[in-house]
Amino acid sequence: MNKDLITIFEYLEREKGIKREVIIAAIEELLLVAAKKSISGAANATVSINSKTGEIDVFCEKEIVQEVENEAQQIGLEEAREIDPECALGQFIDVVVTPRDFGRIAAQKARQVITQKLRNAERDVIYEEYRHRVNELISGTVKRFIRGSKLIIDLGKVEGVMPLKEYPRTEQYRVGDRVFALLKEVAENEMGGADVILSRSDPQFVRQLFIQEVPEISDGTVIIDAIVRDAGYRSKITVRSTDPKVDPVGACVGMRGLRVKNIVRELNNEKVDIIPYSPDPIELLQNALNPIEIQKFSLNDEDKQLTIVVNDDDYAVVIGKRGMNAQLNGQLIGYDLEVQRVSDYTRGMTVQRLELSENPDPDLDKPLESILGINNLIFEHLVENGYNTPRSILSASHAELEEKAGIGSETADRILEQIQKEYMYLQRKSSAEKVEETVTDESE
Repeated sequence: MNKDLITIFEYLEREKGIKREVIIAAIEELLLVAAKKSISGAANATVSINSKTGEIDVFCEKEIVQEVENEAQQIGLEEAREIDPECALGQFIDVVVTPRDFGRIAAQKARQVITQKLRNAERDVIYEEYRHRVNELISGTVKRFIRGSKLIIDLGKVEGVMPLKEYPRTEQYRVGDRVFALLKEVAENEMGGADVILSRSDPQFVRQLFIQEVPEISDGTVIIDAIVRDAGYRSKITVRSTDPKVDPVGACVGMRGLRVKNIVRELNNEKVDIIPYSPDPIELLQNALNPIEIQKFSLNDEDKQLTIVVNDDDYAVVIGKRGMNAQLNGQLIGYDLEVQRVSDYTRGMTVQRLELSENPDPDLDKPLESILGINNLIFEHLVENGYNTPRSILSASHAELEEKAGIGSETADRILEQIQKEYMYLQRKSSAEKVEETVTDESE
């Protein structure tokens, strides 16, 4: 009995989940190559391994003849009848030709290829068992480190791999630590095997934690629309409810915050913002910034750019550490987000208004008939106090409008901005018309 082979069969079946027949077929195929090299004239040889005893036999098919001329391919009738008493001349019979030192020779010649075959079999087992479990949460134990950063996680039958980019920089591990992670993918590696790739940085990891903790998400009552994440520091998720009686944010937070606390604990105290979903990007951003109020905004749908203005005291919070809060909010709403302080915005608008007021364009001196968004009483009061042309309003300071026209701060803001917008719109329109006229003249 070949105890070494039996031990290998049992280990691979038990620990790797590879069937014994697969292992035997791989070894037989490769030992045959070694046999043909070891036995002279054994072109028609076969190799057989007993699955119960591990014994290896090499057979060579020989023709039964009266007089042997080629020992490698022929056998005498009397010798053949010792193997099979009913055989006859002209028939072929399998003769055991296993060399005395075949086990050592075969092991030396076939070890590397056998390893590759077994690796392929193990890869197939991994694919079969784990490819249907992608995006599931899975636990294991840190077994070792590769190049000081990539983690090898013992999952039981196989080892999982968690690259440096797949776990937050804030997390440190030691051999033996338990790890809870997302099964991100099953991918072929450079050696021809398969790797089970794990992740704790992927936003999907946060999604699966919420699915595990919040029954309303599992049953479809609460829906997670989007998740953005700076792994280790902050995650933002938007949620909505299919049932008007269920508060999606409250369901995710849980009684006394228990549900979200469990998630935050698993994320090693990473901040988690749960935000009511809205299809409107401005409303969604306001939900994300609550209780901070957006003072002004400018939206460019074509270039997917959004500029917002917030109070000076709120600016640092809106931007966040390393600008990450603003970046995550921009990803959440799908726009490039720019944040300005009110003081900077006001200063910039004042400079623009003064530059416009000094423009020699005669349109700035034409009498105003109305101002969009301003009621007639306020407009008439402006005209009575000498603010009856775009230039006169653009030349006035914010304080002058408030004092002389007797209007509030917000109204003064709206008037100044509206006049500036209307004039700049007319300028752009005029420039476009001139370009169109030039193109028409050239074509004619």
